Amino acid sequence: MASESSPLLAYRLLGEEGAALPANGAGGPGGASARKLSTFLGVVVPTVLSMFSIVVFLRIGFVVGHAGLLQALAMLLVAYFILALTVLSVCAIATNGAVQGGGAYFMISRTLGPEVGGSIGLMFYLANVCGCAVSLLGLVESVLDVFGADATGPSGLRVLPQGYGWNLLYGSLLLGLVGGVCTLGAGLYARASFLTFLLVSGSLASVLISFVAVGPRDIRLTPRPGSNGSSLPPRFGHFTGFNSSTLKDNLGAGYAEDYTTGAVMNFASVFAVLFNGCTGIMAGANMSGELKDPSRAIPLGTIVAVAYTFFVYVLLFFLSSFTCDRTLLQEDYGFFRAISLWPPLVLIGIYATALSASMSSLIGASRILHALARDDLFGVILAPAKVVSRGGNPWAAVLYSWGLVQLVLLAGKLNTLAAVVTVFYLVAYAAVDLSCLSLEWASAPNFRPTFSLFSWHTCLLGVASCLLMMFLISPGAAGGSLLLMGLLAALLTARGGPSSWGYVSQALLFHQVRKYLLRLDVRKDHVKFWRPQLLLLVGNPRGALPLLRLANQLKKGGLYVLGHVTLGDLDSLPSDPVQPQYGAWLSLVDRAQVKAFVDLTLSPSVRQGAQHLLRISGLESGTLLPWGFRS
Repeated sequence: MASESSPLLAYRLLGEEGAALPANGAGGPGGASARKLSTFLGVVVPTVLSMFSIVVFLRIGFVVGHAGLLQALAMLLVAYFILALTVLSVCAIATNGAVQGGGAYFMISRTLGPEVGGSIGLMFYLANVCGCAVSLLGLVESVLDVFGADATGPSGLRVLPQGYGWNLLYGSLLLGLVGGVCTLGAGLYARASFLTFLLVSGSLASVLISFVAVGPRDIRLTPRPGSNGSSLPPRFGHFTGFNSSTLKDNLGAGYAEDYTTGAVMNFASVFAVLFNGCTGIMAGANMSGELKDPSRAIPLGTIVAVAYTFFVYVLLFFLSSFTCDRTLLQEDYGFFRAISLWPPLVLIGIYATALSASMSSLIGASRILHALARDDLFGVILAPAKVVSRGGNPWAAVLYSWGLVQLVLLAGKLNTLAAVVTVFYLVAYAAVDLSCLSLEWASAPNFRPTFSLFSWHTCLLGVASCLLMMFLISPGAAGGSLLLMGLLAALLTARGGPSSWGYVSQALLFHQVRKYLLRLDVRKDHVKFWRPQLLLLVGNPRGALPLLRLANQLKKGGLYVLGHVTLGDLDSLPSDPVQPQYGAWLSLVDRAQVKAFVDLTLSPSVRQGAQHLLRISGLESGTLLPWGFRS
């Protein structure tokens, strides 16, 4: 296992250890020299673009048209409530110490241990992979709406053949472009993301202006799949401009059939699509290995991005409900282009945000996979993903992720993957909240985050909210994801993991044991609940295994202490000879397979040593078994 340091140990008061990480070490690809990204470029830009993804341009009408304005706002509030709780946990962990490469995986694994952290990390990796595929499928959908052979809009060019095989080919070509940019490194990705951010911002501005500047118009709808457009009269949706009657008609829900999949929508399926567009809050955390100051950049950048995207989503929901009838919202998910003052700018925004979201998901997935491979949790299966370029870019992990995204593209429909992707993200978010909750409950003395706007109540509510929404969205996918996570945790437990990370379970156990020990009162002991308390003095452990096992059987659920007296006087010795022996005696307990504690003491005589052991073991009223002791 690679040598690791816990974020709880790398506390800020001990120095800025994040800047002293070795190259290609735990600090992420490339070490400290690779940490070049600022808060805006490394966190705000990728997080905003990931949270917008394809939903902001192609699924606003889907959500409002099926759910209505009131339920759509309720969905948005629920989604952002869950995200806000998770963001608070992320900020707390990120400001507690050095955040190294791997983002959310690093936070979870160094808190909950390699077994749970590794399984959650792999689930989060799969979520990013599926998220990349969803963005690419949305991009293909938007391209074919204009250039596809079946395009029916007034500006349709009808030059690209359509069908499952062709759509898969287009998605694969776009994936090749995205993979090529990610293979060249995070620096190129950051520059490309900034340009994309400018394009998307300009496109959104044009859409917002168009809602006000464009007059009422009828918009021809795409014929339903399987219908013969030439034999049926054309169908139209209506852009009414700001109209109170339109708003009144759009207030309530009107769930109907989704024209892209043929499935009848409901609250859960629409929420899954909406939430899938808001799941990019970890995009900045995934870049932790490339950030100059991740402990400051991740909280600040993530909060800014979440607030900005929430405002834009609410504004678009209101504008769509005021100006578009339900037929247009349900039957034309790309109606922004039809109402725009300059439709090509909307297309540029759609293509730019889809490419950026797919790049963000792919590069985030590759960083998580590289961190998993570097920790050697899954052995030779992920060993090639450790390979990095001279500049520190994990290009092998990018290729791994590229191949897996290619397999996911076989699903073929954006709305088909939405539920699965959403459930995977919710599992990861619940794990982040659970990590912060565990640290808070354990009262770990070195868990002192500079971000204080959280408590164990917000963490617990975040865990409960994520689990509840998982099963509301898709009980099958939720159960399957938890089962897969359990199997992965069992596999990692069987393999064993590094012991130097520090597990919060040990802190929780100590906290609980101390609390219940304080509640024990010898004055309340009763004979009905008496249990034997044994102190076994052993002089020569080589021949004492049968004796250890016999005393273990005699204890019958009581307290069993294995003691040893080393003869000597500490004043005449250069150091305490007892402390170095504890490891060997604990190994003896493991080998004998007995449930016993170990107490050692240094004393001038065996009698005095036995008295010491009785007192330090808390067995003043217990039974002394001096069998097998040889001075």
